[in-house]
Amino acid sequence: MGYSIKQFAADCHDILVKEPGSEGREKVRQALEKALVDPEFIAENIGPDETAARKLLYQDPELEFCIFAHVRGNKAVSPPHDHGRNWAIYGQVSGVTEMTLWRKLTEAEGDKPGTVEAVEVYDLKPGMARLYDIGDLHSPSRELPTRLIRIEGRNMDNEPKRNRYVEVETAA
Repeated sequence: MGYSIKQFAADCHDILVKEPGSEGREKVRQALEKALVDPEFIAENIGPDETAARKLLYQDPELEFCIFAHVRGNKAVSPPHDHGRNWAIYGQVSGVTEMTLWRKLTEAEGDKPGTVEAVEVYDLKPGMARLYDIGDLHSPSRELPTRLIRIEGRNMDNEPKRNRYVEVETAA
């Protein structure tokens, strides 16, 4: 029997109760990587027939973290962003997501976006998970369809609008 969403969610809950900070979130990321290589977990939660762009798999009633399945279509580029007061863990199921990490140069003010510069670019490949902790600026892009499991510290659908950022070109 594979790893069920119920058991995975319970493991995440237990980890985050014991270690509610970054260290606990890192342990949840590691647990997600184990789930990503479990064929039964993947088939149950984001199998080949799944088409929903964003499907809630679990929401913790006490800690409020959520586990989502995401099925994404063809080419797309997201602008640099963080998750406000929250954190997220992206776990790649299929396809490749190119992720860029950013350093904030100036804060966003009202409708004026903040500025950022790229500090790292890497590929998230199937079986890999990455934590984007509170305040971590990142931007995913893809050329082809992807599938992923994403854990959010709180459901981002219910959060206030996040700040916008634009890249500042730097001299080479």
